[in-house]
Amino acid sequence: MSEEATSSKSLWRAEFRATLSLAWPLILANLSGALIHATDVVLLGRLGPETLAAGALATNLVMSISIFGMGLMIATAPMIASEIGRKRNSVRDVRRTVRQGLWMVVSFCVPVWTLLWFAEDIFRGLGQQPDLSRGAALMVHALMWSIAPFLGMTVLRSFLSAKERTIWTLYVTLFGVIANAVLNYGLILGNFGFPQLGLVGAGIGSSIVNLAMFAIMAGIVVLHPDFRRYHLFGRFWRADWPRYRTIFRLGIPIGFTMGFEASVFSAAVFLMGLISTASVAAHAVALQIASLTFMVPLGLAQATTVRVGMGYGRRDAAEMGRAGWTGFVLGVGFMSVTAILMWLFPRPVIALFVDAGTPAGMGVTQLAVTFLAVAAIFQIVDGAQVMGAAMLRGLHDTRVPMLFALFGYWVIGIGVGAVLAFPMGLEGLGVWIGLATGLAVVSVLMLWRWSRREKLGLVAST
Repeated sequence: MSEEATSSKSLWRAEFRATLSLAWPLILANLSGALIHATDVVLLGRLGPETLAAGALATNLVMSISIFGMGLMIATAPMIASEIGRKRNSVRDVRRTVRQGLWMVVSFCVPVWTLLWFAEDIFRGLGQQPDLSRGAALMVHALMWSIAPFLGMTVLRSFLSAKERTIWTLYVTLFGVIANAVLNYGLILGNFGFPQLGLVGAGIGSSIVNLAMFAIMAGIVVLHPDFRRYHLFGRFWRADWPRYRTIFRLGIPIGFTMGFEASVFSAAVFLMGLISTASVAAHAVALQIASLTFMVPLGLAQATTVRVGMGYGRRDAAEMGRAGWTGFVLGVGFMSVTAILMWLFPRPVIALFVDAGTPAGMGVTQLAVTFLAVAAIFQIVDGAQVMGAAMLRGLHDTRVPMLFALFGYWVIGIGVGAVLAFPMGLEGLGVWIGLATGLAVVSVLMLWRWSRREKLGLVAST
């Protein structure tokens, strides 16, 4: 074997190790974050399919908006990574980006809170049943206060990821899982001396836990010796409009890209609501299971964005390519394995969320099994699209991927799903087939653009 080939293999192995080292705390943190919502689904499911369905409507609305905001704040990750990759003395530039990212959180949340106060009107306007709309709105009014601390954590996570110290994100999120399980077990079901608040309790508990998690993470970046020198909250009141506009320009397309994906699943919930309450509940369970597995490629995607961003800052095309393809292989490989498992063993997992021993639970379980069969198929393309978007994001390429997401999710995904569900009579199964088709289209488009990155001028030259 030639010396050049040996060197190339060594570089790929090093990239593999670096990606995994950066990604595994993010993966576990994402899984922990998903477990927070899964815990709420499990607890609400104990109160019956109607409560579970109302909780699904509320959570999907709040999370769709939160994920759009998360995309906007995620723009800080490639910016910080490229700043660190460009030069060693990056303290001032990193501080500017973090500070204005937090400014963005405040300016985003104020209009969002105003909008969500009219949640019941939104649900009814989307054709949902009056009782479901009323219950879901009660949960939204308590849950919407979690958005600001959640987005604030996103900005601080970008900083910790670019500093390759993601273990702190894991510690904070693990705390959140335990705190949310204990607090919501009391507030939702009326344990530990708390009143049984049901849907409202789920919203209150999650908001309190998110605020506590942000406070802990802020304390870490302020007090830890490795981060103290950045003074991230120093002179927080000072405006920096050029940096604010840069984050906005880069983040808006990311927000829309992630928002299109999240909202298409929320739209699917609303379509299910036009079919039956059982369909909404089964969709919530199947989507929760698929979301848990998605946390692994999402963590790999976050790490890949940072790794590609560092190569972008150094103007090293070979490093960018290795970082991108390494993350892609890891993400899609994992999703291929989970697809097989979901296809072979759906019922044991569904049983964690629904009691199949009751007549209502039996119907929800059967629908969830059908939905999971399709979810197993789209696992692979879902992994491919999230990795493709992350690879392009590391190159600061966000506008065209946003258009890919709009076309794939809303023209293809919802279009195919609605046609199959109603005119073709496939109901909930048709909605899920549409979702899988939309994901497949987006993944192909993202990979096509990545493969042509040099010809398109996306890769900066030395």
